Amino acid sequence: MNLTKSALHQGTSGVAWIERVINRRRNRGWLIIGMGVLILASGLVACQPAAEVTEGVGKAGEGDPESKRLVIYSGRSESLVGPIIEQFEQERGIEVEVRFGGTAEMAGVLLEEGAESPADLFYAQDPGGLGAVQAAGLLAPLPAEIRELVPDRFVSDSGEWVGISGRARTVVYNTKAISKPEEQLPGDLSGFTDPAWHGRLGWAPTNGSFLAMVTGIRAIWGEEKTRNWLAEMQANEPAVYESNSAIVAAVGAGEIDVGLVNHYYLYRFLAEEGEGFGARNYFLPGGGPGSLIMVSGVGQLKSAENQENGLEFIRFLLSKDGQQYFADETFEYPLVAGVTTVAGLPPLAELDKQAVEIELSQLADVAGTQEMLLSLGIIE
Repeated sequence: MNLTKSALHQGTSGVAWIERVINRRRNRGWLIIGMGVLILASGLVACQPAAEVTEGVGKAGEGDPESKRLVIYSGRSESLVGPIIEQFEQERGIEVEVRFGGTAEMAGVLLEEGAESPADLFYAQDPGGLGAVQAAGLLAPLPAEIRELVPDRFVSDSGEWVGISGRARTVVYNTKAISKPEEQLPGDLSGFTDPAWHGRLGWAPTNGSFLAMVTGIRAIWGEEKTRNWLAEMQANEPAVYESNSAIVAAVGAGEIDVGLVNHYYLYRFLAEEGEGFGARNYFLPGGGPGSLIMVSGVGQLKSAENQENGLEFIRFLLSKDGQQYFADETFEYPLVAGVTTVAGLPPLAELDKQAVEIELSQLADVAGTQEMLLSLGIIE
C-alpha cells in the first residue's frame, strides 16, 4: 500500500479527464462530484455547482500578510468536518472560510483557477482528487515534521499531501436476512455475481467511494475482468442509491439484504438508533478489491497566502485531539497512534492483515472507471 511515483502518471490522466469534464459541464450543465470526476445530471446530486461554491471568497490574506485567515476547499462534507474546523477557529483564533463541494468538483475548480486560486488548502475525500491537483503542479511540499506524523503509506511519495483519516470498504448486511455472514456472504466481490443475489444487493455507482473501489478493481483484476464483473453485477439488477447512507438505511429497513459501502456509515446509524438497528458490517476476508482501505487527505497550495495558518490546521487535524474527533464523531480510523476508536470497530491493524495489497496512487485513475461505467449503462 506504499505510495510511489506512479501517482504522477495516474494524476496526469486525472487532470486531462477533469479538464474534459469541465468543458462538458459548461456545454451540457453537468457537475463534477465524488471521488474522481463524475458526470451526472445536476438534479441527481446535492452538491453545489462550482459557480455557486466559488462565490464570495476573495484571495486569502490579500493586502494583509499577517492576516489570521485561512481558505479551505473541502471535498469533505460540512456535516463531517464542519465541527472540527469550527473547533480549530475557536482554539487558534484563525478565521476560516470553507468552500464545500465534491472532491473532484473542488479539484476542477482549482485546476481552473490555477495560481490565482484564493485557496490555501485542499481537503479531499480521497487520493484521486489530490493526485490530479498535485500533477498539475499546484501543491507545495509539506514539512517533514508534518509528514512524519502518519505512516509512510498514507503520505504522497512527493510529500505534497498527507492522509488525515482512514476508511474501509465493507459489505453492510441485514441481520435478519443474514445471520451467519461468514457462511452466507461470499469471501470477495466476485461472489455477488451469482444469480442467488439477484435483486438483493444495493450500490451507489455515482458515489465517489464506489468509483474508488471500481478503480481499485481495475488495478487488481484488469480491464476485462472488471468489465465482466460489472456487467454480471448489473444483470443481477442491484438497487441503485445516491449515497452510502441511503444504502445503510435500506439494509437496516430490510429493503435489500446487502450493500457496498464505507465502514463508518453504519456506526452513525448505530449511534442514533442503538444496537437494535438491523444492519452490521462485514469486511470481506478474501483480500480482493472489496477490502480496500482508503484515506482522506490534505495538501497545501503553492499559491497559498496563509501558509503558516494552513500548516497549523494540518497539525491540528493530526493532533491527538483532532484524530480523536474523527474516531468519536465520524467513526473513521485515526492515522496517528494512541487514539481510541469506538467500541465494536475492528482495529485498523486487524483489517490491514486481510486488506488488499494496493498502492493508493492506483486509485487516482477515475477517468477509465467513469468511461467504463458509462459504456455499460450503469451510469448516464
